[in-house]
Amino acid sequence: QVQLVESGGGLVQPVGSLRLSCAASGRTFSGYFMAWFRLAPGTEREFVASISWSAGSTSHADFVRGRFTISRENAKNTVYLQMNTLKPEDTAVYYCAAGRIRSRFNSAYDFWGPGTQVTVSS
Repeated sequence: QVQLVESGGGLVQPVGSLRLSCAASGRTFSGYFMAWFRLAPGTEREFVASISWSAGSTSHADFVRGRFTISRENAKNTVYLQMNTLKPEDTAVYYCAAGRIRSRFNSAYDFWGPGTQVTVSS
């Protein structure tokens, strides 16, 4: 059984930081691209960042570039999203996903975690 489980969400004040983790289990994710998406109320789920599992090449959405950084630790089958200088508009449920191709589209990813809530508020 394939599982992706996110953790690290919570309530943080504006300009604060959080680090999200996504632990993968149940299969070898070698060769898979891993990504973070987010879903805010009243919007569609949007791409945040992606990383290739083996090469470590990354891609970030324009609205998080310079603030968020995706990384991975293969030995632990874990992907991270370091989020700095958080803004209220970053409030959303953040989802981890795994897929065979690099894409910014939801449909390209085969496996999803249940999500973790991030709330940025004073």
